Amino acid sequence: MTRSTGGGAVPKGRSRRNFAGARPVMDDVARLAGVSKQTVSRVLNDNPAVRPETRETVLTAMRTLGYRPSRSARSLASGRTRMLGVISFDAARFGPASILTAINRAGQDAGYLVSSIALDTADRDTLVRAVDTLSAEGADGVIAIAPQRWVGRALAEVRLDVPLMVLENDLGTDAAYVTADNQAGARMAIEHLLELGHATVWHIAGPIGWLSADRRVEAWRATLEAAGAEVPEPLFGDWSADSGYELGRRLARLPDVTAVFASNDQMALGVLRALYEAGRRVPDDVSVVGYDDIPEATHLLPPLTTVRTDFSEIGVRALRLLLSQLDGPSDPPVDRVVPVELIVRRSTGPAPRR
Repeated sequence: MTRSTGGGAVPKGRSRRNFAGARPVMDDVARLAGVSKQTVSRVLNDNPAVRPETRETVLTAMRTLGYRPSRSARSLASGRTRMLGVISFDAARFGPASILTAINRAGQDAGYLVSSIALDTADRDTLVRAVDTLSAEGADGVIAIAPQRWVGRALAEVRLDVPLMVLENDLGTDAAYVTADNQAGARMAIEHLLELGHATVWHIAGPIGWLSADRRVEAWRATLEAAGAEVPEPLFGDWSADSGYELGRRLARLPDVTAVFASNDQMALGVLRALYEAGRRVPDDVSVVGYDDIPEATHLLPPLTTVRTDFSEIGVRALRLLLSQLDGPSDPPVDRVVPVELIVRRSTGPAPRR
């Protein structure tokens, strides 16, 4: 279990000492702005009762003095710690890591400290300890990057006294969630390959029990069936390039394989190497599509056709939804499902003539 903490946002401006040379305090801001200390407190806590011109006067005074409100002062005034907890799994992978980075940045912009716990073991007791740790620290809310089915089941059983936001996993409870449109992404990939004339598409799937992998398998199968195409047996990897390479070697030995859809770009990278070593040209002999659009995808040989997932948008929407829950019960202001996009590059082409 790994811990990390992101910093909170502070008012922008030049950092300067007050006239006495000591660190400025709220009284100094009130004196310079010509308002009461209570008014300064209201500005710090975004109280809508403060008039816009008064708010600007106070903010100007803060910038002039270089005033930085302490987190403890804000907590006392608002009844919140202004700290959010994040629980992540398989945090080294591109998707979860990108989401966590986006949550940290969005949290800082909103004035929140983000405390994250990365779990490297898949058991309920570890998850419960992580939740208890964040609760003891006084987290105002918790975001769980929960890509596996068991995580969703465990979270549904854990008692949490603060709002919970879940990514990639619908708990079937009142917990809010955000997810990418995995079904649409897989469908676009398969339709692209079928439109290029390929009789069918082989699939290297992610591990069983991962929500995104399961949904992509379902959409892959449904799209082939709707087109009247043969549905081969899927091959299951573990998200790594090594697993894509080993499974790609198996597919490279089958002359009827002309199109492969890998459930992430790392496995697609392994497939490209396996096909190259077997003398199968991409895309002349075999077309390959990945998923996620990692930064390296455009630099592969050939550049990889893939489905782009906006992980940063997932993280930002999750944070906005969580903050909307903290502000009071209301309908979420943003969509729960983040759209994806097919990025066509040179790893796909027309089916080879027989």
